[in-house]
Amino acid sequence: MRQRRAEPNVHTGSVRITSAVVDPALLDLPWDIPLEEWPAEHLVALPQGISRHIVRFVKLNDVVYALKETRERIAEKEYDLLRALERIDFPAVEAVGMVNDRLDKAGEPLETVLITRHLQFSLPYRALFSHTLRPDTLNRLLDALAALIVRMHLTGFSWGDCSLSNTLFRRDAGAFAAYLVDAETGNLYPRLSEGQRSEDIEILRLNIFGELLDLEAAELLHESIDPEAVVDDIVARYERLWHEVTYEQEVPRDARHDIERRIRRLNELGFDVAEVDMSTVDKGYRIRPKVVDAGYHTRRLLRLTGLDAEENQARQLLNDLDTYRAESLLTDEQQAAHRWLTEVFEPVVRAVPASLRRKLEPQEIFTQVIQHKWLLSERAKRDVGMAAAVQSYLTDVLAKKPDEQAVLGVEVGSLAGGGL
Repeated sequence: MRQRRAEPNVHTGSVRITSAVVDPALLDLPWDIPLEEWPAEHLVALPQGISRHIVRFVKLNDVVYALKETRERIAEKEYDLLRALERIDFPAVEAVGMVNDRLDKAGEPLETVLITRHLQFSLPYRALFSHTLRPDTLNRLLDALAALIVRMHLTGFSWGDCSLSNTLFRRDAGAFAAYLVDAETGNLYPRLSEGQRSEDIEILRLNIFGELLDLEAAELLHESIDPEAVVDDIVARYERLWHEVTYEQEVPRDARHDIERRIRRLNELGFDVAEVDMSTVDKGYRIRPKVVDAGYHTRRLLRLTGLDAEENQARQLLNDLDTYRAESLLTDEQQAAHRWLTEVFEPVVRAVPASLRRKLEPQEIFTQVIQHKWLLSERAKRDVGMAAAVQSYLTDVLAKKPDEQAVLGVEVGSLAGGGL
């Protein structure tokens, strides 16, 4: 594991807060009370997964933090790992700080608290698995989790506790993006052995099977969903994707374009290729692309527009940008991106009333508007135009969706129903 960088300690009363950036409002929280007994006035109610620790959410200066009580050694390890994952841009919650040396009013020691920033517009799996869960939604969740674990293993991270409970999901242009929440059992290596990778997958199989059985016992799982089949399916999805990004390929000497085709296919899956290892064989070449990271479309969109989006969102936004560039006959990519941002994307975002802005994040709203416009145009057999599509989407679609940002008092069941 990478060594933790020294960070400032703030002493307040009988506690010590270690944090890269300290929000002064954190100092005013009742750290001398066990989290389980914190008064309701300090808390916000958010849907959360099952945890072996006490977890509470607080909202300070419009930022929602997740607080988890655990042993000091475990908190320090997880804080180190989350900070290391942040430095390599891995999809995980952001570590904010730790609160050590806590004492209750009687002077008895209390457990350390790990503070992370709540991931906006995210939902735990129990808010997604319900009687209303459609098979296509389940497929998108499994794809997101498989992609997360492949990306994790490519970076040399061994999770040690792969599960749905330790994952959050955000909408990503019709798909889902998965984020790691709990890293206390993980370890970061230069690279993983086959044994470490296989162990992670076996843990994944056992954990998800148990979680689905729990949902089934609580009558939260649709009767058409077979837990054993789901577990086999997600492992198969992982193995297919892992093979695609790592296998050696032999190409004939007269088919070098197959190398470019392989790289493009990996880019379409969202992975960047830094270099290609090539060696000659009797009838051609053996190639093995060195996949360095996921987020190919995300980085291109960020470079062109400054917009930070999930991978599938970025792909759709770039498709719309490229269409705009072609229709505008603009040859300069940077100029086209600037004009698309100011003339197309920003007007759509500004059209969303303040009362609806907590429903979905702006990038997801824009991708859904694009899809809604296409559907309306198909029905009308003509291009209905962006303005009409936006108004129809706001009235007929967005207004009926539940909020997915941090919302006070929302029960998991109300988020799980209907809109999936």
